[in-house]
Amino acid sequence: MNKNTFLWIAQIATAAILLQTLYFKFSAAPESVYIFTQVGMEPYGRIGIGVLELISGILLLVPRWAWAGALLALGIISGAVMMHIAILGIEVQGDGGKLFGLAVAVWVLSAFILWMRRSQIPYLSQFFAKVAH
Repeated sequence: MNKNTFLWIAQIATAAILLQTLYFKFSAAPESVYIFTQVGMEPYGRIGIGVLELISGILLLVPRWAWAGALLALGIISGAVMMHIAILGIEVQGDGGKLFGLAVAVWVLSAFILWMRRSQIPYLSQFFAKVAH
């Protein structure tokens, strides 16, 4: 498998994880409401994070803007990972750590995508071009 194919698989997987959680956030599913209540962000944080995840998921699927989607996802998911560690715990409502595991997967994949697409990032691309020579 070539590098580009692996990158696209990472982008699609990350977007899929982010986008599949939107139903729960936007429908005010009890699990989602519980999580955001525990961290003091219900309902505005739940809806706001959902909107940001939607934007990130879309950007990840557009080649020119995939770096921005990865950057946004990395920021969002860093907050989620920290909330799990500091407040929620690894396991939430008996999920066996599934949400935490998905958050870690999104973090790793987003960091990988951002690194692989670093030459596309405005201003930073010029820096990386100079370092490479």
